[in-house]
Amino acid sequence: MKEKPDLNFWKLWNISFGFFGVQIAYALQSANISRIFATLGADPHNLSYFWILPPLAGIVIQPIIGSASDRTWTRFGRRIPYLFLGSLMAIIVMCLLPNAGSLGMSVGTAMIFGLLALMFMDVSINMAMQPFKMLVGDMVNEKQKELAYSIQSFLCNAGSVIGFIFPFLLTWIGIKNIASKGIIPDSVIYSFYAGAIILILCVIYTTMKVKEMPPKEFNEFHGITETEKKEKSNIFYLLAHAPKVFWTVGLVQFFCWSAFMYMWTYTNGGIAETVWHTTNVTAKGYQEAGNWVGILFAVQAAGSVIWAIILPFFKTKKIAYSLSLVLGGIGFISTLFFTDKFMLFISYMLIGCAWAAMLAIPFTILTNSISGKNMGAYLGLFNGTICIPQIAAAIIGGGLLYLVGGKQINMLAMAGILLFMGAVCVFFIKETIAHHEGEESETKKS
Repeated sequence: MKEKPDLNFWKLWNISFGFFGVQIAYALQSANISRIFATLGADPHNLSYFWILPPLAGIVIQPIIGSASDRTWTRFGRRIPYLFLGSLMAIIVMCLLPNAGSLGMSVGTAMIFGLLALMFMDVSINMAMQPFKMLVGDMVNEKQKELAYSIQSFLCNAGSVIGFIFPFLLTWIGIKNIASKGIIPDSVIYSFYAGAIILILCVIYTTMKVKEMPPKEFNEFHGITETEKKEKSNIFYLLAHAPKVFWTVGLVQFFCWSAFMYMWTYTNGGIAETVWHTTNVTAKGYQEAGNWVGILFAVQAAGSVIWAIILPFFKTKKIAYSLSLVLGGIGFISTLFFTDKFMLFISYMLIGCAWAAMLAIPFTILTNSISGKNMGAYLGLFNGTICIPQIAAAIIGGGLLYLVGGKQINMLAMAGILLFMGAVCVFFIKETIAHHEGEESETKKS
């Protein structure tokens, strides 16, 4: 089997650059969905249910995209066609979603329209996002994967910063941040428009700069024989034969992504109550809190960028992973004690440490342990370890909010506890390296 050549920095950069635009779209969704549906009239105890759609779309779409792209060969590549199609869909829906309250519909109809738009946005973002992780697995050798995923993490967080602060910046330059009851403010609507434009420009750049390996070359670099190419592997077979690391990293993922689901769902309401002292979604203070959520999430992304630079200096991935989650847990719990909006910067910088580790370390561990033949399918299936915990957290979120006294800030403390649990589970992971399935057992013996 041929060894993949080292790629220079800019080739690694180009592979992931489109992720910058995709992440702007994802950040706008993450920071504004609770705000949008609360403005449309959703009850706080039901907010978590609106968050079921994003991971539900992911758990269905990403394995399909992964498995299909494993078997796709076109003149444009195997992953890039899905990336481009998903981005085009995302752009259309990003122009529709924030207008859910502006089309003269009743509250119920506007809510249904918003849900449908959110569903299609989730499907399209998932289609656009997953190919970037696959491209790294396809094109980058084992010794450069950590650097490649670190670059992807940097671009992801840089895109997040832009997406998160858009409404704040637009308000600062004079775009209206308040609107009539049931109407989404212009600062949010125009943020989605700007995000859509940046997304398509970034994806066009990637499609022009990245040339995927032709089939023969890909098979040589991944040690895929003619016999293996003819083998049929369905999703259930792959799950049954997944390496142990797939499941142990998945256990850590369960606690991590449940925690972040609660951050995305309850930060807006939590800080509106503790810092701006309001629960009225039409109040100026509530919409100011909505803008500040974007700033806090941008601080989290900035903290993630800084921590991502530090992570490679740790001797072992597991120590780095576990410590990062502990710091994130401390950040979540500290939100209980800060009533000054600037003090919350400390909390979200610490939360950024956990986010940096979650974006890079699990994928490095996993892609080193699986075959190039089924890289896309396994990464799609691995997305279940991101989606299932979010779905579970969303389903029980409303009931859990009642149990913690109805205060949304208490749900952030619950997120901290979940990260502590994830940090403990990191030590159950045992890393393996396998170039393809047939070599895995030999690798374990060596």
